[in-house]
Amino acid sequence: MTTLETIQAWKADGLRIVFTNGCFDLLHSGHLSLLQAAANLGDKLVVGLNSDASIQRLKGPERPIRSLYERRLLLEALKMVDAVIPFEEDTPLELIKKITPSVLVKGGDYSPSEVVGADWLSQHGGKTVIVPLVPNQSTTQIIQSMKEKGMPKTQ
Repeated sequence: MTTLETIQAWKADGLRIVFTNGCFDLLHSGHLSLLQAAANLGDKLVVGLNSDASIQRLKGPERPIRSLYERRLLLEALKMVDAVIPFEEDTPLELIKKITPSVLVKGGDYSPSEVVGADWLSQHGGKTVIVPLVPNQSTTQIIQSMKEKGMPKTQ
């Protein structure tokens, strides 16, 4: 069974599907907080994961730091994550349409009107939830700090 088939089976069983997405380039406590908050909003947490090419288009040629394989492996190891689905596009809109989750979750650096797929999901019976950010936790800040300290790039 493919992941999308598994998600449809969960939905057929009446389970509440929660979706969030991102690059998750260097997993940190802010990511963990977001994922746990998202998992607490339903029965199954599905994470949309930007492909390496998507991240390069969005973040620049020095990103991602970690490959899609490594990022996916780390996310799948987390007990609060039930499925990880990579996507090639710059936004997860098509994936959201395929899954039609009950809840779409993003971090507090977004307003509800900025969340890709929020309008579409609202029209299809779902809701969007914004969860607070953990202060001073961002991949960009971590990378900048490493550069300032002269630390080597990890691979």
